[in-house]
Amino acid sequence: MTTEYIKRALLTIGIALPLSVAAMPPSGAGYNNQGMPNQFYQGGAGIYRVMAAPQNNNMILGGSVVAMREVTLTAQLPGRVEFLGGKEGDWFTPKALIVGLSDDALNAERRRALAQLGTAESMLRNSRVQYSRELWAPKSRDIGRMPGMGMPSMFDQFFTRGIGSNLGMGNPWLERQADLYGQSSNVQKAQSQILQAHSGIDAVEAKLRDARTVAPFAGVLTKKFVEVGDTVQPGEPLVSIADVTRLQIQVEVPVRVVGKLQVGMSVPARLDVGGQVEARIAQIYPAAHVNRHTVTVKLDLPAGTSGGPGLYAEVMLPDGNSRGQLTPVIPEQAAVRRGSLPAVFVLGRDNKTQLRLVRLGEPLGNGYVPVLSGLQAGEQILAAPQPGYRAGQTVNQARY
Repeated sequence: MTTEYIKRALLTIGIALPLSVAAMPPSGAGYNNQGMPNQFYQGGAGIYRVMAAPQNNNMILGGSVVAMREVTLTAQLPGRVEFLGGKEGDWFTPKALIVGLSDDALNAERRRALAQLGTAESMLRNSRVQYSRELWAPKSRDIGRMPGMGMPSMFDQFFTRGIGSNLGMGNPWLERQADLYGQSSNVQKAQSQILQAHSGIDAVEAKLRDARTVAPFAGVLTKKFVEVGDTVQPGEPLVSIADVTRLQIQVEVPVRVVGKLQVGMSVPARLDVGGQVEARIAQIYPAAHVNRHTVTVKLDLPAGTSGGPGLYAEVMLPDGNSRGQLTPVIPEQAAVRRGSLPAVFVLGRDNKTQLRLVRLGEPLGNGYVPVLSGLQAGEQILAAPQPGYRAGQTVNQARY
């Protein structure tokens, strides 16, 4: 029984083989000076037929670097932009002015509200004086208020009003209570007008504060949506500010993997700039995405990590459910980077190459790397494309 037969039999039943066996070419093929099978690499730059090997217990997912705190400040009232505190990349301290809107109309409204407050306060002082006068010198006892029958006022005060009250023609006590109540109502009305005036002033001052957009925390201006002279409406975005001193990686994780994660767990991560770092899981969203069936996970990056929001990042997460599964394996040299994602040149039926994006796993340590998605076992790819190679070129397999 040959080694090739044993290898194929074990792979068929799903037994995890060592990589050196799983990726081993048929016996007698031999290797070139790069440690790759000669039958696939004749001529120094050849075609590789993708093979399957047992998948390890880790998977690499791509994500983005985000700021731990990032907000977009919007206009709270209509107006014209009169002030911009800086441009993208400028640093702002808390409460620093970033955007200022025109406030001429608001200042006029505030002066009108202050005038109404002064009138209300004057009315309150007058009503209090009138109430005090009624309390200590009631009009109902004024001897000159109602002279009667042509008699002297003193005679009218002591005799005419007393006789009228006994005959049911008046009640001085009720008149005094009515006068007191009327003056007290005037005092309360003046106090209400003062409260109303204060409310008007508070509303105007709130609008004046809304006309000045300040930084809610220390951060960098990441994007501005307006320029000086623009007219904005409520709800229109003005600027975005982010705290770039504390960065996170946001990644979409398959549901089957989320159960293996815990808040506080440290996992390896790699950034476009800054190399490999240790990231700590800070937040696992409680609900999965309806369409993608993934869960958003955020990981804290160490303090001082170089980079900024929007960078591409890769995170290595445990995948305990992948034991015994076979995954395509390709040489590391076959993967090229066009942008942030790796890609390979796949040979089509017309012998022309096509550039295809793939997702790679953790390197296996002997020049090979597993492909998590994008390729299937049995497909043919260029093993080591030259720098500057472009898709669409015809490959003559006969010469290999």
